[in-house]
Amino acid sequence: QVQLVESGGGLVQPGGSLRLSCAASRIIFSVNAMAWYRQAPGKERELVAAISSGGITNYADSVKGRFTISRLQANNTVYLQMNNLKPEDTAVYYCNRRNNPMFSWGKGTLVTVSS
Repeated sequence: QVQLVESGGGLVQPGGSLRLSCAASRIIFSVNAMAWYRQAPGKERELVAAISSGGITNYADSVKGRFTISRLQANNTVYLQMNNLKPEDTAVYYCNRRNNPMFSWGKGTLVTVSS
């Protein structure tokens, strides 16, 4: 069974950076498009960034130019490098497949951007 374990969140000041990691056991990235999602308090979960099975990336307009998604098959990990963080980036971040059917969701990792 696929397991997704997100890590790397924390408290950061506006303008700061964080790198999130998603350990994705038993997933072959060459046949699975992966994505990072986030859910802010009181809001629905939204797609933040995705990487196709062929390595093509795309981003939500709100994070374009600031976030970078990448993956490393050797350690079954998907990354999200987040730069120039803003208070509106505060949310719980999750990784999962880009398209249905989704794997079981992990617990996510909390990112708080505040001074």
